[in-house]
Amino acid sequence: MSKPPLLARDFYQRTTEEVARDLLGKLVSSDHPDGTVVIRLTEVEAYLGVDDPACHTFGGRRTRRTETMWGEAGRAYVYLVYGLHHCLNVVTVGPGRPEAVLVRGGVVVDGIELARARRGSVGEGSLTDGPGKLCQTLAVTTADDGIDLCFPGSSLRLLDDGFRFADDRVRRLPRVGVDYAGEAASWPLRLVTDSKV
Repeated sequence: MSKPPLLARDFYQRTTEEVARDLLGKLVSSDHPDGTVVIRLTEVEAYLGVDDPACHTFGGRRTRRTETMWGEAGRAYVYLVYGLHHCLNVVTVGPGRPEAVLVRGGVVVDGIELARARRGSVGEGSLTDGPGKLCQTLAVTTADDGIDLCFPGSSLRLLDDGFRFADDRVRRLPRVGVDYAGEAASWPLRLVTDSKV
């Protein structure tokens, strides 16, 4: 498939909730020596920084792992959860405002055979229906933490081919796996749409 335009830095330099909504329908493209996989995003979660008890930077926490979140918008923040699964986030807003959007799910639109090979013997619907599965399909690891998503030469990029899910196809739900966050666990910051693209 021909490459659609790259999302520019100013796309990410907005409120995290705005970026999360507009990421639905965008394309994540990952290039590796064995080939390219492109996924259209259908599920994301917003994390709102120092005032969000579910966010890694809540209360101003700043560690080696979270350093990317404190920097420039339009960077990839990749971390390992449970020592097993990589999670891809896109940094939003800008320096000193450590917020991000977690990429939770999507649909493979290019490189399906490579995606299947990377994921093994799973059903079509299980290729990318979770952040760890999505990263495995894209071959994203912590080595990609900090990568500039806005640089044309990056192996990991977000693209816009003009597709957008209508508002009536988007549901706003509580985030997954953040029960520890008290009241913030119920905030409707998980955005999900159907996968009919």
